[in-house]
Amino acid sequence: MAAQTSMLHIRVDDDIKEQATQALTAMGMSVSDAVRLFLRRVVIDQAFPLELKVPNAETLAAMEESRTMMAERRARFESAAELFADLEKNSNK
Repeated sequence: MAAQTSMLHIRVDDDIKEQATQALTAMGMSVSDAVRLFLRRVVIDQAFPLELKVPNAETLAAMEESRTMMAERRARFESAAELFADLEKNSNK
């Protein structure tokens, strides 16, 4: 006997929906598949399937910097060499 199903209606920003659809399609899944998987994990684990944390001040600053850079369409480093030099300099922190 087939399980009875019902519709789930949610509101999502158009851009997020499109980006998620593209990412999930690349993984071979539909948005509906992803939502079903998410809900199944909630039932199985009896918990939210993602770790949720309140970001600390450093993370919040990095998030804001990232948003600004994306809005301005600019990179943090001018070249790969500059990026690697920064990684090397900060790898001992």
